[in-house]
Amino acid sequence: MDDLLESGAPTSGATALTERLRAGLPAEALITDPDVMASYAHDMASFCEAGAPAAVVLPRTVEQVQHVLRTATELRVPVVPQGARTGLSGAANASDGCVVLSLVKMDRIVEIDPVDRVAVVEPGVVNATLSRAVAEQGMYYPPDPSSWETCTIGGNIGTAAGGLCCVKYGVTAEYVLGLDVVLADGRLMSTGRRTAKGVAGYDLTRLFVGSEGSLGIVVKAVLALKPQPPRQLVLAAEFTSASAAGDAVRRIMERGHVPSLMELMDGTTVRAVNAMANMGLPETTEALLLVAFDTPDPAADLAAVGELCTEAGATEVVPADDAAESEMLMQARRLSLPALEAALGTTMIDDVCVPRARLSDMFEGVEAIAEKYDTKIGVCAHAGDGNTHPIVCFDPTKPDDVRRAKEAFDEIMALGLRLGGTITGEHGVGVLKKEWLARELGPVELELQRQIKQAFDPLGLLNPGKLF
Repeated sequence: MDDLLESGAPTSGATALTERLRAGLPAEALITDPDVMASYAHDMASFCEAGAPAAVVLPRTVEQVQHVLRTATELRVPVVPQGARTGLSGAANASDGCVVLSLVKMDRIVEIDPVDRVAVVEPGVVNATLSRAVAEQGMYYPPDPSSWETCTIGGNIGTAAGGLCCVKYGVTAEYVLGLDVVLADGRLMSTGRRTAKGVAGYDLTRLFVGSEGSLGIVVKAVLALKPQPPRQLVLAAEFTSASAAGDAVRRIMERGHVPSLMELMDGTTVRAVNAMANMGLPETTEALLLVAFDTPDPAADLAAVGELCTEAGATEVVPADDAAESEMLMQARRLSLPALEAALGTTMIDDVCVPRARLSDMFEGVEAIAEKYDTKIGVCAHAGDGNTHPIVCFDPTKPDDVRRAKEAFDEIMALGLRLGGTITGEHGVGVLKKEWLARELGPVELELQRQIKQAFDPLGLLNPGKLF
């Protein structure tokens, strides 16, 4: 193609784009090889369309991001921002002819300040890397998605990610104090603050959290930190039904306990984890509830919670003796998704959050849906905040399996809304749940959200086709 340019042939749109990009980028930052670009086309979601990008850019500086956005605006080319592509809703999927803007090379931890209790980071910093770095200074960054060893802070901000410790410490949105954002036209804007308090103007920082790259490109974040808590101890309680475990969750929260973590795995998930990692979890259980405390006396807290689990029908309650045993139990929970994929095939992952008081109803409803569609559905949940992850498993080579999986997936989301919940607690909307977002929001709120998008991105170039 370059030879054609030198011979005076007309410049195609794709060639004009790559030439303009190349003028402001180092050679290693621009990828145009089709085979390599294909690896950047999609995240980890099933059944989400993905297009073929015209170019992939891996910037290292804010100025390079600004160059990409200015070029894209001038040539009217869509831009799809990406982190580590661990998302589960198709929010990072490419569209045909777009520029994929992968921010993984912007991975500096700029500052850790234990006095103001903040960290300043670039979007490509991996969650676990940040957590370990602040721990060295006696600090703690709580949001910890199951993919924390690979997911990036920018991706966490884009999807408003949660994690295992949400029940006590909250989600990503509660830790983002300020942002540097490159807007669609290439302008750089700073939002928020690094002070402990601040109410100047509208809270644009919170608006960007969960916007899935549709309003601007986050290039720096000021994140709140907490002092490092004591090491947590975990209790495992076995139940004969998920609804009984849900009753235990209700009792624990009703009595005012504040666990650092409360996770629930159904029997299908427990058996899949055992098959994958041979962890010795109880194969006969139909629900395994994990409850942890990082208080000064976690053993006493676990004993009190153990009694409540027994009252709710637990057949066995086993508190961990030490941190190593606790970490083994937590590793079992983190393996839930890959274990179900390994044991039962391709998965569609729902992300329905319901009021804690309706958790038992949610589990019972999912069991009925699995029976109705003759489909395997494993469920794990951040039980402490009602965020359930029903994982629909199926054989993608069998059309009838695929059809039943999709119908079960939709019925689970409808169930969540009927129970007063939401279609997504932490995975985002992306491509997968666009239709359901409209149902949850209703026409008035949906129109206002579209107007906000229009204000920030009047040409509709940022992550088009996502959310709405």
